[in-house]
Amino acid sequence: MFDPATLHYDAHGLIPAIAQDATNGDVLMMAWMNAEAVARTLETGRVTYWSRSRQSFWVKGETSGHVQKLVEMRVDCDRDTLLVLVDQAGPACHTNRRSCFFTALRDGAEVEILRPLQAD
Repeated sequence: MFDPATLHYDAHGLIPAIAQDATNGDVLMMAWMNAEAVARTLETGRVTYWSRSRQSFWVKGETSGHVQKLVEMRVDCDRDTLLVLVDQAGPACHTNRRSCFFTALRDGAEVEILRPLQAD
């Protein structure tokens, strides 16, 4: 059985977790997890992060409805970063965009490449 304690966390007990759409491979967001968030995610299938600003657990979609269901969790070669393959309902970004990575740097300029999603 996998033990979250085998991962390499930073000095604050956190590990970066990159959320990727399991269907099309889009990188959706990056957030932080601690060992308990990793364990909760694996137990419930609902992706759970650690909010550094609120100092509390954050189940993605708990208030917005934009749920991330865990498809698979992967550990990188150094065991210090997680890749979380998810089934994403709605936008992943709090700006109402599909991805938090909506700004590209092109020819020295910032270019918005994703617009906010329209409300239903």
